[in-house]
Amino acid sequence: MLPLSRPAARPAAASRSARPGLKVLRRACAVAAVALIPVLAGCEAGSDAPVLHWHPPTNGASATITVDGGEIAIRNAFILGGLPNVTLPAGSSASMFVGLVNTGPRDRLVRISAPGTATSVTLPTGGVLLERDTSALLTGPAPELVLSGLTRSLVSGSYVRVLLTFQKAGTVTLTLPVIDRSDSYATFSPAPTPTPSASATGKRRHQGQATPTPTASGTATATPTATPTA
Repeated sequence: MLPLSRPAARPAAASRSARPGLKVLRRACAVAAVALIPVLAGCEAGSDAPVLHWHPPTNGASATITVDGGEIAIRNAFILGGLPNVTLPAGSSASMFVGLVNTGPRDRLVRISAPGTATSVTLPTGGVLLERDTSALLTGPAPELVLSGLTRSLVSGSYVRVLLTFQKAGTVTLTLPVIDRSDSYATFSPAPTPTPSASATGKRRHQGQATPTPTASGTATATPTATPTA
């Protein structure tokens, strides 16, 4: 009588010591995904999509902040300029794009400033929340970060000094390139055009008004009068 074959041995369960390695791998994949931002942004651009053309994986600035045993990785941060050979004039706005990956404790991007370049930088309401082991891809194609009230013109190929302030990790300074809206970034959206405020429009309207006053001869002539303001 032939001996019964033994059942195949089951593979041993993964040891606990292997789990940290898996977590590191997931974090690395999250950081690497940020490098694919230009590729993914052009997937719907048709036969001339940027994904069909060679381009460097990243063109923007990068930095890493170490905090409480973890890191906040800032990847591919850049300012979107105008079309090729077009300068963004002073007084206009500019889009900013960046990928953030947090492997440390919960944090929040609360402020961005661009001293010497913009009067203010708009963030999503409430800032940008960064939970542990998550990413926040402010990567477009529509901008969620906008430099408003440019105090100088921006030429593609130039650089902008930008400060990013996190609630716990503090402030980091980056020098961001201004990249023209072509090739890999042709499908990215420019910043919205600033519109004059209602108060400024009303002020100009009042300055152009004149109140007619009668003269001794009975005819009326227009004489400008001051309008009291609050």
